[in-house]
Amino acid sequence: MLCENPRRRTGLTTLFQGFVAEALRQFPGVNWLLFAGPEQPWEIADPRVEVVRTFPANDRRVARLWADHFRVAPEARRRGAAALLTVGFVPVRSAGLPVVMHVFTLHHLRSGGGLGALYRRAAVARGLRRAALVIANSQWTAAHLTPRGKMIVSPEGLRHEEFRPDGPAGGDGLPPRYLLWAANFYPYKRAELALAAYARLAPDLRAQFPLVLVGGDWDGGRARAQACAHALGVAGDTRFLGWIDDAALPALYRGARAHVLPTAEETFGKSVTEAMACGCPCVLQDLPVLREVAEGAACLVDFTDTAAAGEALRRICTDDALAAERRAAGLRRAAEFSYARLARERVTAILETLKLTP
Repeated sequence: MLCENPRRRTGLTTLFQGFVAEALRQFPGVNWLLFAGPEQPWEIADPRVEVVRTFPANDRRVARLWADHFRVAPEARRRGAAALLTVGFVPVRSAGLPVVMHVFTLHHLRSGGGLGALYRRAAVARGLRRAALVIANSQWTAAHLTPRGKMIVSPEGLRHEEFRPDGPAGGDGLPPRYLLWAANFYPYKRAELALAAYARLAPDLRAQFPLVLVGGDWDGGRARAQACAHALGVAGDTRFLGWIDDAALPALYRGARAHVLPTAEETFGKSVTEAMACGCPCVLQDLPVLREVAEGAACLVDFTDTAAAGEALRRICTDDALAAERRAAGLRRAAEFSYARLARERVTAILETLKLTP
């Protein structure tokens, strides 16, 4: 949790909350020491979880990196930790503690970039050489990693008590039917391609199925998407809701005709499992990792082929049998992902690798 900016929440919040909650239940002999920034939300109150809030989060990046590499490990050892769990790095100063490194992105493989990109490349490369265990979130991710030690593949978790097909659907002010784009406005999520495919629909079909876009802004991405909607002539059929509370997301999935994801890259695709669990069919960019996650339950298309992507949207909007089939297949596939599975796989591997006894 140390690495997350409290003013720009990402999937790490949900991941670690679910991970720790399930691990507490399944592994009563394992305690948790959590390093979080002073403002980082944390919901779990348990005597086996100690939260340390005297270290900076990612809103103070230089101070956070210094803490990551030089301050946290000695403090963790002083407080009795047996191992460190990190995301994407092994500390320069590990204080003799073995390190388990999660890898959730492959951004370190991108060429170019500034100092941040150089750091990511160096940190992941060093981590792959030194980590006692590497945890990848998909086979696709694992295929791009070459750790010196042990590696396991453990898919991301899903809160089925929240993401389920029954319950309220839609949201305040939304029409009864719509298409849903749900992601932060990062460039690689390619909101503009979703809009270009949507623009290929006939005007009467767009009127029946507005395109709803939800997610946090990133470096002006939302403004660019809105400008694109105006340029394509579909601004009147789109709704930009901005960042929404996590609790409102399941209802948005349940009310949507389909979840539209034209992303250029993923290492898992968390929104895909969330949508499927809510009974929302998915129209996805045809990427190997999304094929792996959806496993035949989604409609796959190359969104750079605007005509083909538009046809995929038209079919999911007009073919009730197709939508019903994808909905049923998605529910079956989503049942295979859970935080219970995640905690069981990851904690078991950690204990076995490090020869620890809970």
